[in-house]
Amino acid sequence: MMNGTAGKKVVDVAFKAGKTIDWEGMAKLLVSDEARKEFATLRRAFDEVNTSLQTKFSLEPEPIDWEYYRKGIGSRLVDMYKEAYDSVEVPKYVDTVTPQYKPKFEALLVELKEAEGTSLKESERLEKEIAEVQELKKKISTMTADEYFEKHPEVKKKFDDEIRNDYWGY
Repeated sequence: MMNGTAGKKVVDVAFKAGKTIDWEGMAKLLVSDEARKEFATLRRAFDEVNTSLQTKFSLEPEPIDWEYYRKGIGSRLVDMYKEAYDSVEVPKYVDTVTPQYKPKFEALLVELKEAEGTSLKESERLEKEIAEVQELKKKISTMTADEYFEKHPEVKKKFDDEIRNDYWGY
């Protein structure tokens, strides 16, 4: 028979686990739709397991008033029932869900870490680009055409070609 404290413990642990997982934070880091779908499924499964744990394990079976039945039915029959009742083994809850989801969950975490790394690199690259653009904006107000062409030889070449070919854009 499962006693109330073990059931309660399972519920508390599951409840605490649900509270400590930063689902929102993790969801923000997901990049691919595939990862988002997996993540939503995982979260749904987690919530369902949690809910069923809390409902199933928080209910204690009502104690049976054997004396009441002995008076009404006769003790021999009641004793037979009691014996049968007491011999019933309630199977222990075996968690088959976690092992299935653990590798998926860990794979998601790896993916999150990689996505985080990629987005940090991309942020750095963009920061540099923004800095360069701002630098250029400052300079443009004082820059000569030669200085600009020096930084952008491909533009100078385009200009030179157009002038050489007598193409002035109209």
